[in-house]
Amino acid sequence: MSDIVYLRDFVVIIAIAVAVVAILHRIGIPTIAGFIFAGVIVGPHALGVVGDPREVELLAEIGVALLLFGIGLELSLDRLKRLWRPIIIGGALQVGITILAAFFISRAFGLAINVSILIGCLLAVSSTAIVLRGLEVRGEIDAPHGRLTLGILVFQDLLVVPMILLVPIISGSGSDWFDIATTLLRAFAILVGVLIAARLVVPRVLHLVAKTRQRQLFLLTVLLVCIGTAWITSSAGVSLALGAFLAGLVVAGSEYRHQVLADMIPFKEVFTSVFFISIGMLLSPMSILENIVPILLLLGAILIGKSFIVFITGLIMRLPVRVAILAAAALAQVGEFSFVVSKAAQDTGLLTDNLAGIIISAAILSMFITPFALAFGPQIAAGVGKVPVLTRLLKVVSVEDAPEKILRMQNHLIIGGYGFTGEKLAESLKACEIPYLIIELNPVNVRRAVAKGDPAYYGDITSTEVLEHLGLASARELVLVINDPRAIERAIKSARRVAPNLHITVRTNYLLDVKPLLDAGANEVVPAELEAAVEITSRIINRCDISPEEINAQLSTIRGKWLEEDL
Repeated sequence: MSDIVYLRDFVVIIAIAVAVVAILHRIGIPTIAGFIFAGVIVGPHALGVVGDPREVELLAEIGVALLLFGIGLELSLDRLKRLWRPIIIGGALQVGITILAAFFISRAFGLAINVSILIGCLLAVSSTAIVLRGLEVRGEIDAPHGRLTLGILVFQDLLVVPMILLVPIISGSGSDWFDIATTLLRAFAILVGVLIAARLVVPRVLHLVAKTRQRQLFLLTVLLVCIGTAWITSSAGVSLALGAFLAGLVVAGSEYRHQVLADMIPFKEVFTSVFFISIGMLLSPMSILENIVPILLLLGAILIGKSFIVFITGLIMRLPVRVAILAAAALAQVGEFSFVVSKAAQDTGLLTDNLAGIIISAAILSMFITPFALAFGPQIAAGVGKVPVLTRLLKVVSVEDAPEKILRMQNHLIIGGYGFTGEKLAESLKACEIPYLIIELNPVNVRRAVAKGDPAYYGDITSTEVLEHLGLASARELVLVINDPRAIERAIKSARRVAPNLHITVRTNYLLDVKPLLDAGANEVVPAELEAAVEITSRIINRCDISPEEINAQLSTIRGKWLEEDL
């Protein structure tokens, strides 16, 4: 009978969540925030549909595992290696500064040293599940700010184990240093084992299973890799989410990555939704009302403090202001793994029930706000880019401060972005004596362009005011060669408002981005993925004594087939 009651509760939870999210979506509330709000409604502190949030805890943990597994699938071990700077430098700076700031503020309020250290650890961790889900939905994981955010989150997850081991030490309840060292070594050994499996074991297993041509067996094997790896790593003290993420990296290195992605999407979406609902179920509206002032003060400190710390981290790493701001907006919350650390501290007496309740309430509210922060991040970035003090500190000239003759240019070409492509395009335009302007948000790139004699200015290409200052209405063409698909889309729409008939050429990395950018108003989109395929094919068949006519025919076929299938 208890099983039937459990099933009934689950059905009611899903039904209410569907209704609440559908209603909130119609008024512009992000889906993740809607699920958290639905969790508040069905939780023990509101309607009481579920008396104990632990009833859905297992499904929520499966949701986290599948979500992080899916994120890992989008990457690979080779791509993760390129994130070493965000992981090591960005993660260490963000976590270190956050713990120090929280420690000194807690001490200023008269809290003990050990309690202040614990609070620093709790507040340093952000929500891997919510942030990566938000970036995934927006297609921004591979954007520059997405890579910085992902790197910091990976570093935070790696620190969950040391934080848990630190609790008994600072509480004075005692913990043998030999046991701590043993736990860390065991966790490290399992992580190494997972990475070895990525190269040697899992690809072979998937190949053997795929040869059976049994889709159900293949899907079951993938679930085994995902949940099994998460379970093994969590048994060693490593966070379950990190284990699932590593499992995704393992499968991403095989040739079956795309098939796994297609098969896992339905499972991932359902269980991830349950996780967000379970977070909302922890929130008590009455508890918030009773402690409204300290909760709001702590919430404000979390949102402002963590945003500022991530922003400073981005600037220290010499990243563009836009990247730093968007990463700051994404990481301005306390994460679900803080609950794991606080649970480890429950029996130590470090936190009083009242203080623990205030921290948990502020943490969940910060998680609820995260989807809105992600949505408004680009507008905040555009606004900060106009601050004169910032441009002086960065030692660059903003578009607003450009000489009058620049603003009166006619029939010129505007280049958005000064990476490799933008730099080479500028060199060719200069050689051909075609007038051009460069707009860039990375101050390092602006200074490098100016040093070469290029007319480069600091500014946000997505801003209508910046485009007007650049004389877009009288320009020949706008070329966008930045690496953020969302920013490109916003820039296209802004450009269309200023100059409806202007020709806009866009460079993007992936074929999936082409249609949204064309729909936004681009005249021409050049996907690097397609051009790489064309170039490789051209070089190979050129060495096979094929006639130029046949080579051109094959290359035209590649482009034509892609247009037919994808557009």
